Amino acid sequence: MLAVRHSRSQHYSTLFNPRTGFFARIEDRGYPEPLWSENGPEMMDIAITNWCDRECTVCYRCSDTQGGHMPLETYKSILKQAADIGVMQVALGGGNPNQHPDFCDILRSTREYGVVPSFTTNGRGLNADIVEASRKYCGAVAVSAYEPYCETWAAARKLVDEGVKTNLHFVLNAQSIGTAIEWMETPPRGVHGINAIVFLNYKPVGRTSAGGDLLHTSPRVAEFFRLACRREHQFRVGFDSCMVSGLATYTEVNPVWFDACEAARFSMFISEKSAAYPCSFMETVVAGERITNGNLRQIWQRSALFKQFRDTLLGPHCPACPNRRTCLGGCPAYPEANLCQIPA
Repeated sequence: MLAVRHSRSQHYSTLFNPRTGFFARIEDRGYPEPLWSENGPEMMDIAITNWCDRECTVCYRCSDTQGGHMPLETYKSILKQAADIGVMQVALGGGNPNQHPDFCDILRSTREYGVVPSFTTNGRGLNADIVEASRKYCGAVAVSAYEPYCETWAAARKLVDEGVKTNLHFVLNAQSIGTAIEWMETPPRGVHGINAIVFLNYKPVGRTSAGGDLLHTSPRVAEFFRLACRREHQFRVGFDSCMVSGLATYTEVNPVWFDACEAARFSMFISEKSAAYPCSFMETVVAGERITNGNLRQIWQRSALFKQFRDTLLGPHCPACPNRRTCLGGCPAYPEANLCQIPA
């Protein structure tokens, strides 16, 4: 069933199909798309744990086996507030979220509040109960694609075979771009049944924060975008909003199909410690806003941290760039990751 919401004060509507994941934001005739949703975020990224036994070198949250879990009752309290202010989707993250001891209850309670959950997994801990709960409650599940990829394919096959809509999340940097190009030229056997590969722009934060792997340092960026935008893939290709400067610079894709950074505009991040941030990549550089009973809307509307982030997106950056209105200056938190920095 299609959910349609209209903001009379901001002159736009949202359309969301909880079954297929289709989402659209449509402004009223004669009005521009708003910078942000004043009532509250449309989507939330919630880290329900920072526990992970894989300890990947590209982990931006430095998750390990010492990481803590968000209590189930805390999660339910946050979800109640989220539902009250119009959140339609939550992306559950970690750590490895499906290894949270109350994970199935978290998925079930999310749906009970009328919100559609999804989650990203490293592939470990996907037992039969979790796969079934994922099939029953989730809009989609993403499997992180990290070398040597054997766990990636095994986890994806387990989910696909049980009818779970499954994506791959591929962190793209100067080291991994070669593999990404290989996959688009000669798709691995494991992609059969996968809904999409979503490419995420690497940011210099976490365990590998020196910046040497920034994507724009690779000479193959233009080649990657050319291949990624072909129509004949066996799978869909998607991008996180941190790739917007590359899409605007290297492709002829109609800008209506992608958007600039939505942090503090239409989405927010909440850590397992119940701290709210515009973006999950800001957790190590600023203090978040502590969530208490009933203050989520106030944080969204009045927090200096969130207001400053929006003001940065509206700032005087890139005044001569023809893509400024499309990408809003790229990443406000880590501008060094922007792909328009590559010399012509």
